Amino acid sequence: MSASQTPGHRSAPLASPGAAEQAHSARLMALIQSEIRAHGSIPFWRFMELALYAPGLGYYSAGKTKFGASGDFITAPELGELFARTVARATANVLSADSATHFLEVGGGTGSFAATALAEWERLGTLPRRYRILERSAELRERQQATLSARVPQLLHRVDWLDTPPETRWRGVLFANEVIDALPVHRFVVRAGELRECQVALDAADQLCFQERDADGMLIAAVAHLAADLDGPLAEGYQSEVLPQLPYWIDAVCGTLEAGIAVFIDYGYPRREYYLPERNRGTLSCHRQHRMHTDPLRWPGLQDITAWVDFTALAEAATGIGLPLAGFTTQTQFLIAAGLLDLWQVEQLAVDEAGRLRLTEELKRLTLPAEMGESFKVMCFARGIDQLPPAFTAYDQSHRL
Repeated sequence: MSASQTPGHRSAPLASPGAAEQAHSARLMALIQSEIRAHGSIPFWRFMELALYAPGLGYYSAGKTKFGASGDFITAPELGELFARTVARATANVLSADSATHFLEVGGGTGSFAATALAEWERLGTLPRRYRILERSAELRERQQATLSARVPQLLHRVDWLDTPPETRWRGVLFANEVIDALPVHRFVVRAGELRECQVALDAADQLCFQERDADGMLIAAVAHLAADLDGPLAEGYQSEVLPQLPYWIDAVCGTLEAGIAVFIDYGYPRREYYLPERNRGTLSCHRQHRMHTDPLRWPGLQDITAWVDFTALAEAATGIGLPLAGFTTQTQFLIAAGLLDLWQVEQLAVDEAGRLRLTEELKRLTLPAEMGESFKVMCFARGIDQLPPAFTAYDQSHRL
């Protein structure tokens, strides 16, 4: 997701895809249409799963450029090296505490974070025994391998790629930056006091459209659970998202972490802010060519689809598997506590004027409230370690959850 965009923001009209992209989208569309015809309609979460992850066709599974200036959005590691170097320094004491520690990155993007972090740990003398990347996209794996081979070839032998989360117990750091926002969500709406599920169907012209159906038991229970934390019932017509599968995903990804920390960075809110009465259209957004819009049914496979994270739900999911919450704060406060400003000042001395301008722009994008600074949050969980990294516990805002 582009760092400066927020739910409800609309940008300039999108350019139509070229012929090759339209053909690719049509192949994915045929797959989605076939599944809808078999069932009458499909839940939105299933449509989102196909649109993003259908093998060889989904947005994250195919070869479309996603990250950076030539893609659809920019993540923090793509802005420069300040973000990854700061995270590497913040986690160094966990990695150096045990010679058998691993660093597990969930979703490796282009490999920029891994390359920068590995180089920083090499300078600090705190390299993890293994750097593991949990990546389901074959195309992204190739990009990550190319990035690491070009930037840190001497450390490539330390890197492993995983198809599934580790099944044996391990120690170290789990890191997920902008991952949970791309997990398929359920969409719901309140009609006449009853919960309805937003599904995807086909209209008379065989095009995708939304359709409301009775909510199933899992969705009803999930919305009832979150509504118990709110000041009153959700209003008529209130539409939003929920992620009932999050506890199962957290258990799969974090359940074997025996000792260490799990760090999640993403855009989102605590529950009471996520489901404010005025946020009655939810947080779902789509990204293409660095523009944001709110039509997820447009051009399947050619755009990112995301929903902001309910950090209260994330805390519940992790603590529910015995992974204690260690800290929750904004990205700005975390990065400052981790020494970002000191690093920025040192780097300013080593570059020319153009480099200083680039570093300052990077700093602004990472920390200003209108950019990533306030909308992005950092949540850390810890288990079985003697000393928590102070950057993750400073400026703690867990009371907001």
